[in-house]
Amino acid sequence: MTTGARHAGSARLTQAYETCERLARDHHENFPVASMLLPPGMRSHVAALYAFARTADDYADEGDRPADERQRLLDDWTARLHACVRETDPADDRLAGTSRSDESDSIFLALGTTIRACGLPVSLFDDLLSAFRQDITTRRYATWPDLLSYCRRSANPVGRLVLRIAGYDDPALDRASDALCTALQLANFWQDLERDWRRGRLYVPAEDCYACGAREIDLDVRPMTEAWRSALARVAGRTRESFAAGRPVCDGVKGRLRFELRLTWLGGVRILDRLERVGFDVFSSRPSLGPADAPALLWGAARWRSNHERSAQ
Repeated sequence: MTTGARHAGSARLTQAYETCERLARDHHENFPVASMLLPPGMRSHVAALYAFARTADDYADEGDRPADERQRLLDDWTARLHACVRETDPADDRLAGTSRSDESDSIFLALGTTIRACGLPVSLFDDLLSAFRQDITTRRYATWPDLLSYCRRSANPVGRLVLRIAGYDDPALDRASDALCTALQLANFWQDLERDWRRGRLYVPAEDCYACGAREIDLDVRPMTEAWRSALARVAGRTRESFAAGRPVCDGVKGRLRFELRLTWLGGVRILDRLERVGFDVFSSRPSLGPADAPALLWGAARWRSNHERSAQ
């Protein structure tokens, strides 16, 4: 390869990562994504992971596409994932599909580079895509284990991939990360109950609704019924247990990632606190985080005590 070709390839890769970082910045999330708190060497890799997952999730959830088109877009996304690992040019027309764009080419150029550079398991990306496919066809969950199975594929792979990008490959950290990622997703479900219901989706398991006498028909009227408050309090209690089980990952990593994870943990728990404070009445207000929360979260992260320190007192 000539010097000019190498330079062009490097410039294209730089631009690809910049595209992924822009996508991460442009989406509003409760919890930090590829923030300035991450070690600089991780940011572009996490942004590539985020851009891949965010786009696939939008295929499954956003807009008014019919289900078969959503599935086809995810089929194409899967093919391009496996091709980019083999260093296939993401702009190669031999890859079938209709989702071609300069932006998607950039995502896969960056993602393939990240997967190879960090040795990321492609199976974790396949898990994410399987969860997005499930979003297209599944709108109710019968039991708590059913919901956790979904979280195992839709949320937990992200935590494990971030740990791998940071250089960690430890079963204990993976377990704690899984618990934290599941807790964050569950908190988001309870926070977004009204939004999801308007889109025909309900994540509170049927067994918990039944146990509390919460009827789906009552979600179409106001105000929030006591039965639904009870059902949400029930699942929020389990979510707190998952946050507690996930806390060790915030102590098991080092450097700036430790601070990032502590802020993420504190933000998720803060959402649960606010849900409880309004009596789980998400019809009246949707608890969320904003700039005004930053001082309290930063103070909490600065005063953080590890589980070992807490138990020693």
